[in-house]
Amino acid sequence: MNYLSDIKEILYSPRDIDERIQGLAKQIQTDYNGEDVVIISILKGSFIFTSDLIRYINLRLAIDFIHVSSYREGMTSKELIINKGLSSNINNKHVLLIDDIIDTGNTLKQVKEILTKENPLSIKTCVLYNKPSGRKVEMVADYVAYDVGNYFIVGYGLDYNEKYRNLPFVGILREEAITKI
Repeated sequence: MNYLSDIKEILYSPRDIDERIQGLAKQIQTDYNGEDVVIISILKGSFIFTSDLIRYINLRLAIDFIHVSSYREGMTSKELIINKGLSSNINNKHVLLIDDIIDTGNTLKQVKEILTKENPLSIKTCVLYNKPSGRKVEMVADYVAYDVGNYFIVGYGLDYNEKYRNLPFVGILREEAITKI
């Protein structure tokens, strides 16, 4: 099956994404001003973004991952389950928490609250996409690559039913593709 036929429109090309990520990296590097930083990537969606972003940040970085899910049998999307916790100690360290998209705000807000209990020096958040129309809780990311409208986007780590993450661009998924999967 060719996934490209499921894409209605390409929003951001690989080149667009790369240029924007370089700009974010410069901003992050300037803001941290030589400090050591622990990068925490929320799996699965942000792994590609995180990988590309850190290559442009010229700081001493430690990398860790947290895997959470908000949907399980009989649960609502407000209940967060930690599938894989941190393997690093973030006590007294600067943390940059990275996610692919902030939509409802629930995941990023809850993960930030969980990490705050570990007593880091600071926690900042970075997302590739901000979708304000989906917000259900108050949450504002410190670093945002793009604001997106109220449509379903996939590619560059973003998925629909675990598919499309491998697309090198970000595009709007056709309605027909959503109903057939």
